[in-house]
Amino acid sequence: MHVGRSTPRALVRATVGVLVVAVCAGCSFFDRGDDTEGRSVFDVKVGECFRAPKDITVELTELAQVPCTDPHEQEAYALVDYEDTAATAKASGAASFPGVEALTAFAQGACAQEFEDYVGVDYRDSRLWFTYLLPSARGWEQDADRTTLCFVTTTGEQLTRSVAGTGW
Repeated sequence: MHVGRSTPRALVRATVGVLVVAVCAGCSFFDRGDDTEGRSVFDVKVGECFRAPKDITVELTELAQVPCTDPHEQEAYALVDYEDTAATAKASGAASFPGVEALTAFAQGACAQEFEDYVGVDYRDSRLWFTYLLPSARGWEQDADRTTLCFVTTTGEQLTRSVAGTGW
């Protein structure tokens, strides 16, 4: 899955290679010697909390999950399926990857839309940011992944509780 991010005041397009994280079969990027538990990106549920990856790479398959009462930087708040071409692709039998730009535009809009329902305040008025993971081209082509994962994230101090309904 690819990673993107947005500020609360303005959407920022991530530069590929700067904010994107990598697939490494059989490896873990989260050996921090703490309570983190590796969680497949395909098993993430809304309300789960995570430590941010230490290294910035191209794709990732696993996140460092922690209880929301432990220090963390990210919390999953929405899982949204890409819809722009879903009906057309199903009708034609095509499953071609729409591209990072199309998925990024979709994720920025969908994650911004879902933010207020989860946090309790519009993201533009929040002190928090959002970020997202996009389906990878490989996962898309294998017809295994059409879901964007939206995460609330901080810019500084770690969170030690869920942000659901806080209005932060």
